[in-house]
Amino acid sequence: MKLKFCGAAGTTTGSQHLLEVNGQKIVLDCGLYQGRRKDAYEVNCCFPHFKPTEVDVVVLSHAHIDHSGNLPNLTSKGFSGNIYATFATRDLCQIMLADSAHIQSKDTEWLNKKRKKEGLPAVDPLYTKQEAEECMRQFVNVGYDRPMPIAKGVTMTFLDAGHILGSAQILLEIEDEDDGERKRLLFSGDVGRGGNEILRDPVAAENVDYVLMESTYGGREHELPTGAGTQIADIINRAIERKGKIIIPAFAVERTQALLYVLHQLFEEGKIPDIPVFVDSPLAVNATEIFRLHPECFNEEVYRFLFEKRNPFGFEGLTLIRAVAKSKELNASNDQCIIISASGMCEAGRILHHLRNSIEDPKNTILFIGYCAENTLGWKIRENWDEVKIFGDEFKLKANVETMDSFSGHADHSELIDYFHRITGPKKKVWLVHGERKRSEVFCEALKKEHEGDVEIGVLGNTVVF
Repeated sequence: MKLKFCGAAGTTTGSQHLLEVNGQKIVLDCGLYQGRRKDAYEVNCCFPHFKPTEVDVVVLSHAHIDHSGNLPNLTSKGFSGNIYATFATRDLCQIMLADSAHIQSKDTEWLNKKRKKEGLPAVDPLYTKQEAEECMRQFVNVGYDRPMPIAKGVTMTFLDAGHILGSAQILLEIEDEDDGERKRLLFSGDVGRGGNEILRDPVAAENVDYVLMESTYGGREHELPTGAGTQIADIINRAIERKGKIIIPAFAVERTQALLYVLHQLFEEGKIPDIPVFVDSPLAVNATEIFRLHPECFNEEVYRFLFEKRNPFGFEGLTLIRAVAKSKELNASNDQCIIISASGMCEAGRILHHLRNSIEDPKNTILFIGYCAENTLGWKIRENWDEVKIFGDEFKLKANVETMDSFSGHADHSELIDYFHRITGPKKKVWLVHGERKRSEVFCEALKKEHEGDVEIGVLGNTVVF
């Protein structure tokens, strides 16, 4: 068997790994690399590590764009096999891939105007909305804990990863024709923290021989426990005293819904005063509706809340915005409010308009509740750069910046160690991916001290044989 690292090796974006077994090619995740525009386009457009027409099967861990976002490009370039995913992942991809196509179209339109002025040829988006829709026809839904034959000698089981709605660890039981052995390979996908506001805890896999594992938070601990309602109440109350807006960049999927659930509880308990809350993201609005359709992913508290009380993600004073006109009205308003908008890394979407209108006012607060990859706009604001570029223009950062880690969907260093130890079996070889190089290195050294098997860091483009 061979495993090739085709993405998210040395970085946290573009998750993509190629497994060759019994003469077949299985791709684990097919995400978009997100970074500087020129670099991202060159990485995403052409699949330099394999030919799409030669891929037999894709298995998808979850719907985040850095794991699923290049699927329409893969199918449009000739991949015709099944894409296996959980039910919730499929439903989220239905809206997220179409949204990704829309963003690419708008981004390309703006870029081509600039290129035309410079005398350069026009470029095309990676894929269209139609190609995103056509890609969905290849999805095959599989529930958690249901073994499913997906290729010759390969049986797949999805285990709950507790990261976002529908997120899964991918357990492959393989009968290797080369040596006749049965081997169990676990791809962690992205691992949740446990104790999530909405989701169940990650499930511990059993009898695992080989592990392909994320390392996003290697060497880093979250500052706060999960569900830190008191801390967010303090931040919101201080922001309200400053009489400004509270701008929260949040991923449309899971982070927005977790925040809405916590705000709902804080309002009910009287821990924060009544203040209008707006979710200004069509994708987040659609995703919130999908969340209600998948109680199989909820932890016991939210499950009871849904069936015994009411909608966990809706409350008086909450306005969900889809229309562009309503978004513009919100931007023009000086009224104090909480605005939740995507994207969480501030690389695209309506959050850019809110930041442009709010970032230079010291009364305003920008609250980050999740991870931002290095060199993204969100990362620069979190790092308190004096000036940042938004839509090509320079803006001085005068707004107050707050960061909370309790809403992170990723397990931190200690939580990853605990997750690894709960996996049973020999774990003969471990490959670390989905982490900035320094994060993976720290986590690698920590695992080596506690584990007798081989632990290595996956290198982009490299192939390992096992």
